[in-house]
Amino acid sequence: MTIRKIAKMGHPVLRRAARPVSDPTDPEIQRLIADMVETMMDANGAGLAAPQVHEGVRIVIFHAPADADPGAAPEARAPLTVLINPEIDILGDEMEEGWEGCLSVPGLRGLVPRYTHLRYSGLDQDGVPFAREARGFHARVVQHECDHLDGMLYPQRMRDLGNLVFESELPRLMAAARDDHLRERSE
Repeated sequence: MTIRKIAKMGHPVLRRAARPVSDPTDPEIQRLIADMVETMMDANGAGLAAPQVHEGVRIVIFHAPADADPGAAPEARAPLTVLINPEIDILGDEMEEGWEGCLSVPGLRGLVPRYTHLRYSGLDQDGVPFAREARGFHARVVQHECDHLDGMLYPQRMRDLGNLVFESELPRLMAAARDDHLRERSE
């Protein structure tokens, strides 16, 4: 396994639609998956798409651990998942804004609207079809990673680029918003 270089916002590979994988059991695809897992873990990410490691194929990996969404329903959690040639079906109109970061947009966070409930399907690492329902953070990370397969980064989904901030400033922004909210309630 190899830790691969992560493409950064502006690189052409992140702007193109990825092509479907024809044979998930191909040794090159299996090596890519192993490298993606190693790379994601090394970078402490929640997910990674093949275009982020300079490979224009439709593969994403992700996990949604319990500590990412404490007390949430089981559909809000996911073990380390390999998803090849994914398809997403949105289950409901409800959307929620949440702060997202991205390994390809280092040092920044943005407030991004995402659907809160979906079903995704595709092939696992062995080429076996599967489907899973997702809510909360799990649904968010699936949408985020699958956007990479269509040449989209999270800032393109944001409603207000005024909510694109450096990670180091996010605690101050959150504290100021909390203080403003408390001041409004007391008036």
